Amino acid sequence: MPAKVPRSGPADHYETLGVDPAADAAAIKRAYRKRSFDLHPDRNRSPDAHRQMATLNDSFAILSDRQRREDYDARRPRPIVFAEPRPPAILPRWKCVCAYDGTTFHGWQSQEGGNTIQDLIERQLRRVSGKQIRLEGSGRTDSGVHALAQVFHFDAAWSHGAAKLRLALQSGLPRTIQLKTLHRAAPEFHARFDAKGKIYRYHIYLGEADPFSLPYCWSLNRALDWPAVLAAAKVLRGKHDFWAFSGENDRTYETTVRDLRRLEVVRRGKKVTFTFEADGFLYKMVRSLTGALVGVGLGKLTAATVAELIKTRRRIPAVVTAPPQGLFMVKVIY
Repeated sequence: MPAKVPRSGPADHYETLGVDPAADAAAIKRAYRKRSFDLHPDRNRSPDAHRQMATLNDSFAILSDRQRREDYDARRPRPIVFAEPRPPAILPRWKCVCAYDGTTFHGWQSQEGGNTIQDLIERQLRRVSGKQIRLEGSGRTDSGVHALAQVFHFDAAWSHGAAKLRLALQSGLPRTIQLKTLHRAAPEFHARFDAKGKIYRYHIYLGEADPFSLPYCWSLNRALDWPAVLAAAKVLRGKHDFWAFSGENDRTYETTVRDLRRLEVVRRGKKVTFTFEADGFLYKMVRSLTGALVGVGLGKLTAATVAELIKTRRRIPAVVTAPPQGLFMVKVIY
């Protein structure tokens, strides 16, 4: 029988976080990030979702504080070990890089209706493996957003090699989804939590884009003030609290500070590209930053206003969210 730990109060804090009592601070933080992501009411449809999230937050608050953890450990009953448990079989972990045209899909993340990239790949994975297997993506992209290199991982038994697994999965997917690479990964690899940063690119066309470009850019029929745009871009670069540029201000974040390491503005004729690289992005942050830069270019905002928004963490109507079709996930950095 596995080790059993009597409950301490309403919940055992180590069990709540799913960590061993010997776990260090970094392991506890990683476990909290993963559990809070899974239990967030946006994804957890349980009627007890908010109570579960509150319990998780309480457990993390205790175990992440050295003195409170020592006090808790001193009171916590020791586990009674009845027998050495048999370790579970470890399935191979696979890492995949995929590209997709997001025009007709409802984004990356699985949702009711099933018309998402994750749903379609999981459906094909079930056909190939005979089992329901969950994908873990590096992050979500919204409806209409494209990806050149989205990364995900999954655990599955497969004895025919990575190349044949990729072909088996690709054969049942629409041509607007391409599995670019697939290979074995280390058992501890995690597509989301191991990511050190991401690169996004946003495309704008100054004028009326042709029918072949229109699904992949924001078509603007007005000129932009480029010195003003470049001045605003300079303000945005660096480590800031980007709360004012989040598209969902009631979303739970551990922190809304991000390091925008790169913001490049390139113009070739009527084609404009904004490239963003950061250690992470808030929900709709790239589209909000793009909307702000365009707002500056149109004279609705100034670089000083952008700096003030960062300082006050206050979003104003002049900061629009750029349409999704111009946005591409370019790379996940590990």
